[in-house]
Amino acid sequence: MSLVAVRGVTKTFASTSEAVTPIADLDFTVEQGEFVCLMGPSGSGKTTLLHLLAGIDRPTRGSVHVAGEDVAALSPSALARWRTRAIGYVFQTYNLIPVLTAYENVEVPLLLLRLSRAQRAQKVATALAAVALTDRAHHLPRQLSGGQQQRVAIARAIVADRPFVLADEPTGNLDRQAATATMELLRRLVAEFGKTLIMVTHDPLAAQAADRVVHLDKGRIVDGASHA
Repeated sequence: MSLVAVRGVTKTFASTSEAVTPIADLDFTVEQGEFVCLMGPSGSGKTTLLHLLAGIDRPTRGSVHVAGEDVAALSPSALARWRTRAIGYVFQTYNLIPVLTAYENVEVPLLLLRLSRAQRAQKVATALAAVALTDRAHHLPRQLSGGQQQRVAIARAIVADRPFVLADEPTGNLDRQAATATMELLRRLVAEFGKTLIMVTHDPLAAQAADRVVHLDKGRIVDGASHA
């Protein structure tokens, strides 16, 4: 069974003038351990699809199954619990809490789990080591470069050992050197840590790291639907 199975999904947003439909009758699958890149022009539905997979939005029609759950059918409380154990999310703007250190930002998802302080410390140390930031653990975000902040965000996404990582333009705010390092790290998450990764990007160089590139246009897949 595919880790991700999107079937006949349409997402429509109501507005005062006319309805907007960024996703239309979409079928999409991802296998466990696959690295898939979503590309397409602005407004093609890439980020909407990520939000549907994470349960941030619900489809207007169709089904979204992720990691064994019918995401759209979950209650808000069940969805929150499922997201805590299943999904890590990496944002373009990092979304770090400015008053917390790198260590504390990475620790935040673990506070939702029943773990002792020692268990949290071990997991945070492992995640920071994986992104080569052990020596920056006690730095605040403003004391870190953009590339380092993104690495903290990636550590936060993987610290709870969630099997599925979503990344929305993770290199969009980075220079080329930092972007290359970030993509090497994301590739390692799949190759060495067994994560399944779906990434939205406009950057063709970043897309080269993926196993499969899926192109969307006007809410529909126009290329890359089949597995390589």
